[in-house]
Amino acid sequence: MPEPVDVVGDARRAFAEQLVEEAKAKGQQLVGPDGVLAEITKLVLETGVEVELSEHLGYDKHDPAGRNGGNSRNGTRSKTVITDIGPVTIDVPRDRDGTFEPATVRKRQRRLEGVDAMVLSLWAKGLTTGEISAHLAEVYGTQVSKTISKITDAVIEEMSDWLLRPLEAVYPVIFIDAIHVKVRDGQVANRAFDVAIGVTVDGKRDILGIRPSNGAEGAKFWLGVLTEIKNRGVGDVCIVVCDGLKGLPDAITTTWPRAVVQTCVLHLLRNTFRLTSRADWDRLAKDLRPIYTAVNEDEARGRLEECCDKWGKYPAIRTMWESAWPEFVPFLDYETEIRRVIYSTNAIESLHARMRRATRARGHFPNEQAAMKCLYLVVRSLDPTGKGAHRWMNRWKPALNAFAITFEGRLFPTDQ
Repeated sequence: MPEPVDVVGDARRAFAEQLVEEAKAKGQQLVGPDGVLAEITKLVLETGVEVELSEHLGYDKHDPAGRNGGNSRNGTRSKTVITDIGPVTIDVPRDRDGTFEPATVRKRQRRLEGVDAMVLSLWAKGLTTGEISAHLAEVYGTQVSKTISKITDAVIEEMSDWLLRPLEAVYPVIFIDAIHVKVRDGQVANRAFDVAIGVTVDGKRDILGIRPSNGAEGAKFWLGVLTEIKNRGVGDVCIVVCDGLKGLPDAITTTWPRAVVQTCVLHLLRNTFRLTSRADWDRLAKDLRPIYTAVNEDEARGRLEECCDKWGKYPAIRTMWESAWPEFVPFLDYETEIRRVIYSTNAIESLHARMRRATRARGHFPNEQAAMKCLYLVVRSLDPTGKGAHRWMNRWKPALNAFAITFEGRLFPTDQ
């Protein structure tokens, strides 16, 4: 059976080949302000707007049906728009009544959406306003420095909607950690922005939200943060992994009474190393491993005593582990698949790494909202759909089965 003929595709290809041949004959470039691509873009945009006007008026251009029929064409006006290939000047048709609202290139629109998306992407990668402006000037020969802030400010409303969007009813795990960003508030100082990430029953990473702490972290603050998350639909959480944040454990159990508060084991180990000389790290790591790989709390307690006795020259190790013990020991109750998931807040730290790259390039932010906008744009660049969900891990199913057995009846409540 012969393959179907792609008439439209062949016609487009022939048209493109014709344009290329004509450009070669004239010595014309394919790209650039006066290149073939600019001509094609101009033609497509003008054709699109002309078709829209014909639909608006009810007759085609030069059609006698439009004579003496009320509203009609009223010439054109020249307009330059910034596109993915640079600035393009087009002739936009008008109507006498002034009621024509084109969608191809809207009134007062000076940039196509692709340019806005590019600016937001570069901003999220850590480029400053000056660097983005210089890049666009170099690549496209156009200046947009005055509009970059307008482009990024346009996502503030979108960010507000994202922060209030409905969430899943159940999360097997939620991770909470803070990232510190320099903000000028009278003087430049580090400001904590708390990030919460949940792992859904389907094994997806769901960025629940970002919230500035304003230096007011405590039980009341955390209760407000968690209540807001609960009010967005989160009825139950099995485990909340955090890093010894003051007042957070009490707020967790108040919000979700059945939730287990688990300290981040990786953070606990890192904090232990901070108390010791770098020369001792390798040997200390070997002595710490039997504690968090123990089969139960009794074995872990014995290993901790051995480690603290051996490293008696660092007495703060014992004090720190004793203080963290109530939030550490739940880790020992779970099988390997669950331990692998809750071992650390790496789910957040990978996001924080991207956020730090974006924030460090700017040095500091003039206010809290500017910092929030930057952090949100990083999230947005990871998730263009705005849903905040990413695949958590390839081996989620074994972990899901372990969660379903350990927290029987909670992952799939019967009333859903």
